[in-house]
Amino acid sequence: METHGFFYVIGHGLSPVDNQRIFDIADLAFASVSDDEKRQYEAKIQQTGSYQGYKLRKFWHIDNGVRDEVEIYSINRDTTKRQHPEAIRPHLAEIEAFARHNHLNILHPILRLLALGLGLPEDALVDLHRYSSLGESYVRFMKYYPHSSEDEEKTNGVWTKGHTDIGSITILYSQPVAALQMLSSSGEWKWVRHLENALVINAGDALEFLSGGAYRATIHRVSQPPKDQRGYTRLGVFYFCMPDDNVKLLPLVAPKVRRFVDADAPTMEEWRKGRTAAYGNSQLKRAEGEERIEEEVIKGVVVKHYN
Repeated sequence: METHGFFYVIGHGLSPVDNQRIFDIADLAFASVSDDEKRQYEAKIQQTGSYQGYKLRKFWHIDNGVRDEVEIYSINRDTTKRQHPEAIRPHLAEIEAFARHNHLNILHPILRLLALGLGLPEDALVDLHRYSSLGESYVRFMKYYPHSSEDEEKTNGVWTKGHTDIGSITILYSQPVAALQMLSSSGEWKWVRHLENALVINAGDALEFLSGGAYRATIHRVSQPPKDQRGYTRLGVFYFCMPDDNVKLLPLVAPKVRRFVDADAPTMEEWRKGRTAAYGNSQLKRAEGEERIEEEVIKGVVVKHYN
């Protein structure tokens, strides 16, 4: 966590059958919902700074005029917060149970270990991530579609730019189509290997801020799969975990790196809305002396994107 902000979890309480079930439900959001109905439930991402609902394809710019081929359906852990497409409605109770299990039985134990690693009381981080509090922790279903060979060449095979996640912890359900890569400490992109029925865990911005830089937000991207896996769609299931909306993202321990003056520290709500609204659509500047790194400033903090 101090170097890469990344690890695997097994023994998480969900069986392979349970996992297959949530992937089957995830696919319904794309295969069983028409384009017209998706537009009815489209997230107003730039206006609200929230992903709740659909992110449609070609919303994000990647590079050289190429836009993404990713569909997303995001559901707050409180599934009653908004309406859902018809194909999803019969499964909302299962989705909410899935969110609750991830939050209470996976996220909270991880946060307790991380708090102890910082020398804090065991529940110091848990207390900032209450399941019933106002916040944006949510289930995300994603479907990646292959790019044309022309677009692959223009983007150097990158499907989503290298970035860090907004929240504290991201829980990704491992699946066999390789595409996820992590930026190593040596500056090389490394494939994240699939482990059957395992969870891929990475740290995000909020955890880096709260830990004073002791835990690193994982720099990662999604790229064109290896040759033997190209031409297939790639389905993803995630639980994105964020501190409660009113939490000030101040370090809980003496910081290794101070990213902002304490008085200027954003709340989780301010940070997630700023980053969500800007991602994939803001005017990025080339980082000084860096050919493949672009930057933007969100709430006074320099945010980097890696191609």
